[in-house]
Amino acid sequence: MKTETRIVSAGRHPEDHFGAVNPPVYRASTITRRSLAEWREVRTRLFDDIVYGRFGTPTTKAFEEAVAALEGADRAVAVSSGMAGCTAAILSAVEGGDHFLVPDSAYQPVRKLAENFLKPFGVETTYYDPSIGAGIADLIRPNTSLIWLEAPGSQTMEMQDIPAITAVARERGIRTGIDNTWATPLFFKPLDFGVDLSVNAATKYLVGHSDAMLGVVSMRAELFEKVKITANSMGSCPGSEECYLGLRGVRTLAVRLKQHEANALRVAQWFQNRPEVNRVLYPALPDDPGHALWKRDFAGASGLFSVILEPAKEVQVAAMVDDLEYFGLGASWGGYESLVMPFDPTAYRTATEWRAAGPCLRFHIGLENPDDLIADLEAGFERMRAAG
Repeated sequence: MKTETRIVSAGRHPEDHFGAVNPPVYRASTITRRSLAEWREVRTRLFDDIVYGRFGTPTTKAFEEAVAALEGADRAVAVSSGMAGCTAAILSAVEGGDHFLVPDSAYQPVRKLAENFLKPFGVETTYYDPSIGAGIADLIRPNTSLIWLEAPGSQTMEMQDIPAITAVARERGIRTGIDNTWATPLFFKPLDFGVDLSVNAATKYLVGHSDAMLGVVSMRAELFEKVKITANSMGSCPGSEECYLGLRGVRTLAVRLKQHEANALRVAQWFQNRPEVNRVLYPALPDDPGHALWKRDFAGASGLFSVILEPAKEVQVAAMVDDLEYFGLGASWGGYESLVMPFDPTAYRTATEWRAAGPCLRFHIGLENPDDLIADLEAGFERMRAAG
């Protein structure tokens, strides 16, 4: 089955829902049984039957089935947000006294989880250069239990040599996990490259419409129960409405992502020719430092990239950003709309030194016509020059 067909068909069982094309929204908490024998029997299948709302409804399970199929995984666990997915994956693999490896370019809330939550429980975290590749072996300790990956990095867009890192991890019997939100299962399938746990912030591209908080962790069958128990112990369960929105978004993922990619490439290449821009951080561009790794391992690029401006004052950046017509100033991404967000990672990078010529902006390129987006940005640069 080709990917586009799997996207449309995975998790759909009309025969189980009176012929309904889409799995309906089951709003349920309490599930009753007809006898004590049935009650006891069904509780031997807590995670594979419909037992209690927190463990999942038919809508939840349809979403999980669809994502697992797209990821090439055996099972998936839906949770209440992308960060809940990262947390469930990480806590399923580390315990007190363990050592945890995290790329210096990782999503900042993962760093906060490590410092504010894991550290008090005796988990030590080492941050590593995302370009380390097989050199990760030099950072492994006898108590290292998990290596975290994120490619490209959340704001600074560094690629990682994922097969090299997972090969070392497998040799040492260490679990690996990745935040796969940027690429989605359409453009990268982590389990095919040796990763054990793949997290998608479904809030972003899987939902695709900026109207639901949702996360999902995918894995091989033998890791499912540990992740599911961890997520349920956290009390992290998504609503059936959110899972329905995730399923609805998945059905159009292929067509949306291809348009996001085409629009982003057009705008990124335009940025490269602007005198106000020092550098564009986007692995899909041939001159990006991570381009070779991206081209080798990934099937496409999403609509998120970053831009380093030439030196400019805060008032100039504000003049550019504040009056953009089509770019909202927002921290999320993955919806149909374009966004911009300033960032400066110098305060929290610890394993590498971040150097930038000028202010940094992260852009999400939405589904608007790129000519309109470029005209909007041109006007923004005119305001920047005037403010200078």
